[in-house]
Amino acid sequence: MLKIAKLTDYGTLVMTTLALEPAACLNAQELAARSHVAAPTVAKLLKLLVKGGLVVSTRGTHGGYRLARGAETITVADVVSALEGPIAITACAQHGGGCTIEGSCTSRSNWRLIDEAVRQALSAVTLAQMAAPRVQTARMYGKTVPLHVFAARE
Repeated sequence: MLKIAKLTDYGTLVMTTLALEPAACLNAQELAARSHVAAPTVAKLLKLLVKGGLVVSTRGTHGGYRLARGAETITVADVVSALEGPIAITACAQHGGGCTIEGSCTSRSNWRLIDEAVRQALSAVTLAQMAAPRVQTARMYGKTVPLHVFAARE
């Protein structure tokens, strides 16, 4: 099964929580309470999201965290990349993965094609869309695609 890490799932939830109140500066405890993610996990995520340039922090008694830019300009791909690194299904698709058969592999170019499709799907959904419960579509390959296309199937 192909899935994102639980930490990335929680990171998207924390980012969505920030997107719901773009003018607010929320501290880690407030974010933990609002997102229902454990405070130590929120603190770890915030460090990574600040380092990734998606969140800015303000010190002081009224300090906290807010999005570094508008929720409509931050994509799910941005969040995944900040928390997990470059989006790649296989190591060799992004760059040389040290595979012993890399030089003669016939499927590497197809994995790159699949990687690009995944990257485009994640780039098609913004944080603003994730925060809006009634958003039904996303843009992908120049077309409007229903979000249920991206939903996990059981």
